[in-house]
Amino acid sequence: MVYVGLTGGIASGKSTVSRIFKEAGAFIVDADAIAHDLLCKKESVYRSVLNTFGAHILGEEGQIDRNKLGEIVFQDAKKLTALNQIVHPFVLEAMEQEGEMIVAQDPHAVIVFDVPLLIETRTHQKVDIVMLVYVDKETQINRLCARDGLSRESAEIRLKLQMALDEKHAYANEIIDNRKSFQEVRDDVMRIYEMLRATGH
Repeated sequence: MVYVGLTGGIASGKSTVSRIFKEAGAFIVDADAIAHDLLCKKESVYRSVLNTFGAHILGEEGQIDRNKLGEIVFQDAKKLTALNQIVHPFVLEAMEQEGEMIVAQDPHAVIVFDVPLLIETRTHQKVDIVMLVYVDKETQINRLCARDGLSRESAEIRLKLQMALDEKHAYANEIIDNRKSFQEVRDDVMRIYEMLRATGH
């Protein structure tokens, strides 16, 4: 098996690259999806987040409203750190369990751990290969404004709360340039996947 850490930044196109890997035959372990599930379950993560940020983050049915939570944490680096410190240990544990289950079924699997904070949380130390989806900052801002309806100022604030993609370069074994056309990116991902399959065997 091969453990791949896939990371990028907000609006870098990481989800698109992840989908192409899945199409190629890789197993995807999605940290954001796991975090979302943890926030939906009214268990320890839910309670800790609620205790930290207050009942005003809840929706009408008592669920954590991710938009309300996002409005808080994406304006304040300390609050974002607090959220990550609550959620990430549980996400990491669930990711490891999912990875072990996949390997038990397919010892030659290529497993892509799709983790936005792969480097910031040092999870990159647990994988065989680190893959970075790269775009320039201006492209990130433009995509973020178009996708989420944010002002340029709000988009820039969100970017400042993350490690810059240029900084992540130093940690990456493979860089996927998502400024290219979709077909070019797809071809790059398919080439990398075939290389990883050969490595896994």
